Amino acid sequence: MSTQRTTREWQAADAAHFLHPFTDFQALSRKGARVIERAENIYLWDTEGHKILDAMSGLWCVNVGYGQQALVDAATAQLKQLPFYNAFFQTATPPAIELAELLAEVTPPQFKHVFFSGSGSEGNDTVVRMVRRYWDLLGQPERQVIISRDNAYHGSTMAGASLGGMSGMHAQGGLPIPGIVHIGQPYRHENGKGLSRDEFGLVAARWLEEKILEVGPERVAAFIGEPIQGAGGVIIPPATYWPEVQRICDQYGILLVSDEVICGFGRTGRWFGCETMGTKPDLMTFAKGVTSGYIPLGGVMVGERVAKVLIEKGGEFAHGYTYSGHPVACAVALANIKLMRELKLVEHVRDDVGPYLASQFATLRDHPLVADAETCGLMGAILLAKDKATGTPFPESLEIGMVCRGHCFREGLIMRAVGDRMIIAPPLVITRAQIDEMMGLIRRCLDLTLADAKAGGWLS
Repeated sequence: MSTQRTTREWQAADAAHFLHPFTDFQALSRKGARVIERAENIYLWDTEGHKILDAMSGLWCVNVGYGQQALVDAATAQLKQLPFYNAFFQTATPPAIELAELLAEVTPPQFKHVFFSGSGSEGNDTVVRMVRRYWDLLGQPERQVIISRDNAYHGSTMAGASLGGMSGMHAQGGLPIPGIVHIGQPYRHENGKGLSRDEFGLVAARWLEEKILEVGPERVAAFIGEPIQGAGGVIIPPATYWPEVQRICDQYGILLVSDEVICGFGRTGRWFGCETMGTKPDLMTFAKGVTSGYIPLGGVMVGERVAKVLIEKGGEFAHGYTYSGHPVACAVALANIKLMRELKLVEHVRDDVGPYLASQFATLRDHPLVADAETCGLMGAILLAKDKATGTPFPESLEIGMVCRGHCFREGLIMRAVGDRMIIAPPLVITRAQIDEMMGLIRRCLDLTLADAKAGGWLS
């Protein structure tokens, strides 16, 4: 592979052949892609030599940071010994078995079994199949309906996108598929005006009960939710929300599924977000942080309530993937989790950089554009508003978040825009000094966005 091309040459080849995810192909072809060629720790460098602080961990996944030789060595050794074999034909490989053992150790105690996939999207497709298989084996095949939430993200496959609650995705492809319904998200700025956080948490959780009764409890199979909605804008629910959701699931006997693709593996200051939120899910989807994104791997942790039925009732579960338990991916995951333990990254987030980020993020509330700033562990969101006192938003047509994101890229910071929310999820190895560096860049970009708003007459 040539590494001697100019940026323009890379962009031309990209436009000619590479269709990017979630992209307006025509617009990107005109603009030209940003080409990243190397990375180290929490930083990236593009082909123009610009250094960029990656405050999004790649795509929520590079938890141990870039350039960890232990993960490279694990992949190399496994590629030499056994680069691939499948898990069909009643066959297994040592890395897959060892990873299954380790995951049973680091996940909450109800999880002793795992079903491997290649991604979080595939994991959530597996959830749909497994939930319905579970109820069928129990003699209740009418329990088909899975309840999710508006603005949730559970992947972009047919089932994953259906579970998600993003209208733009549902508008393309005739989604959602049958048997999946949605309730409102626990976003107080949108749905809880006039209520305290705790009051709104209970109100939002009880939308689940209302939907169960509307559909019919005998038809509802499960409820799925991210502990904190990631791609939806880092929506951190009130403390009252998840315990009430757990109570409702228990009352009606439905399965609780925790999508931990983003929140898992230390992001919230615990190994898994359900532990932070105080729930006891029956199924738990994971991906991203399990290998820190070094190689694709996903899966579903299966609680004993479900595993017991799948195993003891017998019969084939007609579902799986060529790359379920891929030995190289599993070897990298083993090295990744071992490294997380050696570096004490979960404790680092919980006791050190998580609280420090929270204290620094709180100072952003003094900025004229910031109506709210909140964090959980190493996830954070800034709400931009035309009038911070009332929370009055900018008109959608101004795309204020995209204006701010443009300044971020130009100033050497990767920060994601979700509507009028600017979000971060930096690598777990970040230090306090690097948080200070990141905060300086964030303030700089907010100031530049404010200057644009004033120049454009967008402010009241």
